[in-house]
Amino acid sequence: MGNKKYVVGVDFGTLSGRAVVVDVANGDELSESVYEYPHAVMDRELPCGVKLDDNFALQHPADYIETLSKIIPDAVSKAGLKKEDICGLGIDFTACTLIPTYEDGTPLCFDEKFKCNPHAYVKLWKHHAAQPEADAINKIAAERGEDWLAVYGGKVSSEWALPKIWQTLDEAPEVYEAADRFTEAADWLSFMLTGVETHAAVFAGYKALWNAESGYPSGDFCASLDERMRNIVGTKLSEKVLPVNEIAGLINEKGAEITGLAVGTPLALPMIDAHAALPALNITADGELVIIMGTSSCHIINSKKEIKVPGICGYVKDGVVPGYYTYEAGQACVGDGFDRFVKKCVPESYTAEAKQRDISIHKLLREKAEKLAPGESGLLCLDWFNGNRSVLVDADLSGMILGLTLNTMPEEIYRALIEATAYGTRMIIDTFEQSGIEIKSICACGGIARKDAMMMQIYADVTGREIRIAGTTQAGALGSAIYASVAGGAYGTITEAAENISKPDHSVYHPNLENKKIYDKLYAEYALLHDYFGRGENDVMKRLAALKK
Repeated sequence: MGNKKYVVGVDFGTLSGRAVVVDVANGDELSESVYEYPHAVMDRELPCGVKLDDNFALQHPADYIETLSKIIPDAVSKAGLKKEDICGLGIDFTACTLIPTYEDGTPLCFDEKFKCNPHAYVKLWKHHAAQPEADAINKIAAERGEDWLAVYGGKVSSEWALPKIWQTLDEAPEVYEAADRFTEAADWLSFMLTGVETHAAVFAGYKALWNAESGYPSGDFCASLDERMRNIVGTKLSEKVLPVNEIAGLINEKGAEITGLAVGTPLALPMIDAHAALPALNITADGELVIIMGTSSCHIINSKKEIKVPGICGYVKDGVVPGYYTYEAGQACVGDGFDRFVKKCVPESYTAEAKQRDISIHKLLREKAEKLAPGESGLLCLDWFNGNRSVLVDADLSGMILGLTLNTMPEEIYRALIEATAYGTRMIIDTFEQSGIEIKSICACGGIARKDAMMMQIYADVTGREIRIAGTTQAGALGSAIYASVAGGAYGTITEAAENISKPDHSVYHPNLENKKIYDKLYAEYALLHDYFGRGENDVMKRLAALKK
């Protein structure tokens, strides 16, 4: 292979990990490898049989190590390379995905005495059982006038680190006391591969309330939640936080054994999976909104300006691209919602038709739904089937379908679910722009963006904007490879690497102005329902959730 250089990018998703091998000269993706986590998402019970409460979403950290040991050697082998040909490794991960560990990085769930305690396992990003703790944090922070609260749109999410840590203290104090560290899964993997404990600013900033100037919330604030948390910063929450342009370390012998890579291979500082997509799409300046579409969606945009935006997930300076504030918002239920509808709510006759035609049930429903005009179904949905991430930041909210009749067909519901996610995206766009963050253009990436033309046309019609579709199907993994190319010395900056490695657009969707006129009316109704059920005028969703408990 001469003097050519190659890197490996690894994308850890909700259900699987994926590795790509990339030629740093031109961004060619030579091979890929995927491995599904053996334990998947544990939301019913632990491996030992212990039942889990509602809104738990746990994972087993052993799955992450096993995934690396499978996909990296496989991808390198498929590319026809040797370990010495790889000049850098990059990793991205879902967040906040939190692991309680001992000082040496050993997860508590590996300890025999904790293997049947749910709080000893990984709390996945969509673990929403810490909503009471999040509510209390928001109330106390507002009462105390904590400056950092406005950075996160005025609300802390139940998905983030502090509510999850506090829930552990509330429900399993023995786990809290035993844990020397609560760490993001990505940072934990860095530790396992290099032997050096570091924490990436992108995780600490967006998910753990850390700020480059002021650090974490004060000890007094933590004590106001529970006196036992007074000294959590610097102990259970590490202060070894590094900015995006640093490297995590070099692969040591243990890391080489896990990955099959050479000892001394540079490991880039890990990234949040959605944020890694920005350089993969050659977005290293301001004004372009990226929508990363999968089981959930993230909406990310760079800006030179520091502005407080209500209901967003926060912003971090130099967290993704040096020199910019990168803002994040998101929707907690996108692909998850479509998948659950297909699995639980579609009649047998549709399944039989799809089987007879040898197509997926999703394809069948899309074919039928594409024939419907905007508004024809008479349906309107609230897309909160997994709570609301932005801009209401409330996991206790639930989904709603309005307008059902005895004549409603499955494809009408399917299309209404898709339209609801488009309305949720427009709500996020409107909130950004009303706050002063200009959105000049939109780029979408992820499997849904490439596969579902109907959905992307609906998004263009609802938002009234052109939407370009990324040229890569592996935006997270390719982005991680770009960070790896800088860590490995192939490029001096992320901007330079992105210009050479990112891919051109796959396609562009233009809004249909006639459809937009109808969607404007439907969106106005969505906005009314959004505020009525989501901003306290009618808390029926919360009352129903309380009765369920």
